[in-house]
Amino acid sequence: MTQDTTETLTDSGAPAPADDPAQTVPAQRDPGEIDPAQIDPAARDRISEILTADDPMELLWVAQEDGFFERAVPEISALAMEQDPVHRHKDVLTHTFMVTANTSPRLLLRLAALFHDVGKSRTRRYAKGKVTFHHHEAVGARMTRDRLATLGFETAMIADVARLVELSGRFHGYQHGWEDSAVRRYARDAGPLLGDLNELVRCDCTTRHPEKVRGLQRRMDELEGRIRQLAIDEARKAERPELDGAQIMDLLDVPPGRVVGEARAMLLEHARQHGALERDQAVALLRVWWSTRQAGA
Repeated sequence: MTQDTTETLTDSGAPAPADDPAQTVPAQRDPGEIDPAQIDPAARDRISEILTADDPMELLWVAQEDGFFERAVPEISALAMEQDPVHRHKDVLTHTFMVTANTSPRLLLRLAALFHDVGKSRTRRYAKGKVTFHHHEAVGARMTRDRLATLGFETAMIADVARLVELSGRFHGYQHGWEDSAVRRYARDAGPLLGDLNELVRCDCTTRHPEKVRGLQRRMDELEGRIRQLAIDEARKAERPELDGAQIMDLLDVPPGRVVGEARAMLLEHARQHGALERDQAVALLRVWWSTRQAGA
């Protein structure tokens, strides 16, 4: 489960961890700072073999039961101690294994699924019979970077997996409605990982209530549709400079001619490179361009 949650627990007597989740995790290390003697390639290879199996569920449970996760990836094993108040599973580990098995058998995505909730062991809070896991995605991303570095995964893989963990809960705010700017930010922040992020979100729903599953899938369908439409709109707008020839002539006080064509070409190229501008931004850019051009004349 990726969203911050607050649910009543039947057992609320467990001790609460430190107040500040950020203080429970040491500063992340750069993969290049890992002592080569600390790297465990055998553990990396076993995890990779497990996660690239068509159905990794049995292999995941074997790795838990034979002590592999406790020895090599204790962050995963620790999830067996965390109750899952939303999905009503015995623990977060059961949910995590289900999410991992639901995703496509690609190492990047499966690693993100396996680690997406690891921050819960460091962010659990109890108050008045309720539990929360606020900011567990950010804390989990830091934990993920450190563990994958120790396992010897490549730097690019580590960065991408940690980014997916960090963004894994972002979608849950969508049910409250997003402006177009928030949809653009979601897609921009995910960048080339957008497809993987959306698949992770879709798979991160292991509730036994079919209507909840259908609701999440509908919301994701809607979000993906909005992302596609905004991309189309942006592309079309980029092909039409915000200012037309008449407006350029009026703003620069110039007659029809070469200057107008050059100005339109400049605005169009800027839109292609950086995205469409609002009118005020286009006017400001045009004035800077014109001033620079005149200074160099």
